[in-house]
Amino acid sequence: MTSSKKDLTPILKSLLLKKSAKTQDEICLALKKQGYQVNQTKVSRLLKNLGAMKVKNDQGKIVYWLPKEPPPPNLSTLVSNLVVDVVANENMIIIHTSPGAASVIARVVDYLKMESEILGTIAGDDSIFIAPKSVANIKAIYKKIRSQLGFN
Repeated sequence: MTSSKKDLTPILKSLLLKKSAKTQDEICLALKKQGYQVNQTKVSRLLKNLGAMKVKNDQGKIVYWLPKEPPPPNLSTLVSNLVVDVVANENMIIIHTSPGAASVIARVVDYLKMESEILGTIAGDDSIFIAPKSVANIKAIYKKIRSQLGFN
């Protein structure tokens, strides 16, 4: 049996992309079935190193997930759990999120393909700054973002 971290990383990534692993024990079992000798402590360390987080999957179950993998997860799940508010002034749109969630939500905004209207996004820990291409269109962009994120 093999147990090197280098060998486990791609296998664990593949397992997490399926969005079905609910517990670290389930992950241990799945890896053991593939011939890897692991324990919960090692899986916990690998999950942390990969940046895995727990989210709701499409069936509403809490599972481990890799936030850096495209495409983004179910939009309504992300918004209901991670977005706190969407606000704007005459120059910029800001999305407030739960701590640590800004980069994931910024990825979703970027994925929405609004290049024609947005110059770019900058994500911090719990805030996303969205710069419009034209401040003349900020109200329309603001409404579109709120609508796409489920804030009607």
